[in-house]
Formats: sequence, structure tokens, C-alpha cells
Amino acid sequence: MIVILMGVAGSGKTTVGRKLAETLGCSFYDADDFHTPSNKDKMSRGIPLSDEDRRPWLETLRAEIKKWASEKGPAVLACSALKQKYRDLLSKGLPVLWVYLRGDRETLLRRLEGRKGHYAGPSLLDSQLESLEEPSDALIVDIQKEPDEIVRQILRFLSLADN
Repeated sequence: MIVILMGVAGSGKTTVGRKLAETLGCSFYDADDFHTPSNKDKMSRGIPLSDEDRRPWLETLRAEIKKWASEKGPAVLACSALKQKYRDLLSKGLPVLWVYLRGDRETLLRRLEGRKGHYAGPSLLDSQLESLEEPSDALIVDIQKEPDEIVRQILRFLSLADN
């Protein structure tokens, strides 16, 4: 099973993902690490990525997810995956559980304004919220909860899914 934590910038994907992977004793991956330098440069200048910009990134992630599922066993991936077509590409035919970290604009903006050293800043939030297609096939978790509680909620869901 590959657990993919999705949501806009500032939703806590990396924080929750690391904690979840540590608890599960599995690998954690951040989709941001797979972006091309040109994509990172665009985002650092506050320019939203187009579907064309994202395509090679999504294809790379799909190949990685496939490899993790077949070779490494369970893994956790933090990935924005804002649109349904992105999620479909990433998970079609693969053992993926989607977890949507949902939050309100004010909370997300406050988090992004407090974040240092990341290329995706507050200037990208509105475009991400506009692009976001909320999933209908995901575990939905409110980001107002503490990261440890979010991890516990995901673990409870996973234990129910195993039964």
C-alpha cells in the first residue's frame, strides 16, 4: 500500500507524511523532490505550474510509485495532486490510499507565511485553491488537528481497511 497525502501548499503533507512513515516503519517521499529545476524556479517566483509543466513530474512520480509498490512495500508520499486527472494518472491500477489534508484559506496562508526555505510560498496559494478538485475517493482529514492526531486518524482508517 502506498499512502499519498494530498492537498495544497501548507496543508502539512510533509510533516504528517514523515510522522506517518516513521510510525509505520516505512519510507517517506516528498513529491517536491521530484520537480525539475525549472518547475522549482517558476514556483519560487510565484508562477503557478501548468498541466504541461506538471506532466513529466507526474510521469516520474507514477514510475516511482509503481516501483515502490512492487519492490519496497508500504510507503508514504506527500504530493499536492490537486486535480482528479493527476490522481488518476498516479494511482490507476496501483495499491494507493489517498488522504486529503483539507484546510481553510486562512489557516493555510498563516502556515505558508511562517514557512522558511521552501520555494512554494504564499503567492501560490490562491492558484492552488482554484485548481483544487476535492477528491471523492479519499480519507478526508481536517488540518486543524495536531499532526499526531492526524496520523492516529489515518492509522485507524488503515486498520479498518485491513479487516
